[in-house]
Amino acid sequence: MRIKKDDTVIVITGKDKGKTGKVLRAMPKENKVVVEGVNVQTKHQKQTRTEKAEIKHIEGPIDASNVMFYDTKTKEAIKVGYKIDGDRKVRVNRKTGNVID
Repeated sequence: MRIKKDDTVIVITGKDKGKTGKVLRAMPKENKVVVEGVNVQTKHQKQTRTEKAEIKHIEGPIDASNVMFYDTKTKEAIKVGYKIDGDRKVRVNRKTGNVID
């Protein structure tokens, strides 16, 4: 999976198409990511002795194939590739060749 935690991504399909946000959690085994402000679900919290009853809005996971890396400098979605830089494997923008991390 080419998307990691703290990356900025844009949603390319689904009900939240066009939204951008930061990846809060990446789950490579399930090929899913949790993006800030995308796929917001409503959960009803039952009252306990320590917590009050409330309605919580949390982000649910979406498939990693439905998001693309978003380049904040050029303001567009980009494809991510890999390149060997010395002894390190780094992610690069496939269109321009600039190193991402």
